Amino acid sequence: MDDDLEHALVAVGPRLRALRRQRETTLADLSAATGISVSTLSRLESGSRRPTLELLLPLARAHGVTLDELVDAPPTGDPRVHLRPVVRNGMTMLPLSRRAGGIQAYKLVIPAGSARRTPEPKTHEGYEWLYVLNGRLRMVLGEQDLVLSPGEAAEFDTRLPHWFGAADAHAVEFLSLFGQQGERAHLRARPKAKQEPAP
Repeated sequence: MDDDLEHALVAVGPRLRALRRQRETTLADLSAATGISVSTLSRLESGSRRPTLELLLPLARAHGVTLDELVDAPPTGDPRVHLRPVVRNGMTMLPLSRRAGGIQAYKLVIPAGSARRTPEPKTHEGYEWLYVLNGRLRMVLGEQDLVLSPGEAAEFDTRLPHWFGAADAHAVEFLSLFGQQGERAHLRARPKAKQEPAP
């Protein structure tokens, strides 16, 4: 077998373990998300089970990475980033970053006339910053029910119940930066220019 291929397959186990730990996911949680048994996941991570395509595809999906990233495939010379949109809960999510762990960037689109109208607030670990590009975004955050317009931003702890939807029948586009617990995105405004005294 080609040495490079053998090396890539041997490195999959530690990479799987690192991805799971970065996301603070247990083997049981990953098993529930992928349908792969805990013992198989454990043997994959330890290197005692050889990875197959049938095992790697659901794991790549669960970790939000491409198969190439999972096996650390060598670059093909194509500089383009091939992003794959995901439709979830009535929103299209387009990943803008490919870094495992740390802050993740997404562009989210809620289509015009979306059925996503009834708030169903959720909570999870992490911290989120969002910025509205187009349309009017309805954001339910705890007890607050807000409408954000283009150019407005919000920042919040995702352990607070939250939900997003269109404020009207038009489409909404917004950017979202999401980080693990404690990671925050901050905006800094330039200091105002000093006022010249009136002559």
